[in-house]
Amino acid sequence: MLLRRGDVNPNKPDQHDKTALGWGVYYGCGGVVKVLLQRDDINPNKRDIQGQTLLNCAAQIGHIEAVKMLLGRDDVNPNTPDNLGTTPLAWGARNGDEELVKILLGRDNVNTNYSNECCLEPLWWAAYYGYDGIVRILLGCNDINPDKPDGTG
Repeated sequence: MLLRRGDVNPNKPDQHDKTALGWGVYYGCGGVVKVLLQRDDINPNKRDIQGQTLLNCAAQIGHIEAVKMLLGRDDVNPNTPDNLGTTPLAWGARNGDEELVKILLGRDNVNTNYSNECCLEPLWWAAYYGYDGIVRILLGCNDINPDKPDGTG
């Protein structure tokens, strides 16, 4: 009902720079996310106070439904890092979320070798935490560089 009013701005952030869509993603409210993402005036790339895009947030907390909905939009970049330099793929690898990693790698524009400020990329995170399944998935990517050193060489 609020969205039917012409004077309601669905992109208006709160003190944490989160919008209604941001909170919907954060709390896993699939219905809210779906309704808001159907709007042309919604900004799915708005960063919060921590520099996270909605896709970063959904990947970090493992909300697969929100990840799928966000990736369904052409204007969402799956490689955008947060303030720590962590991409959605790196969050999936870091958290051991094989389903998320597979979804992201199902796109042809995901950078498997993107490093954060410490030069830690998805393969490094998966190996560090012992997520063998994700290591195997990433090593199966043609563009992965298993010899890329981290920030300490």
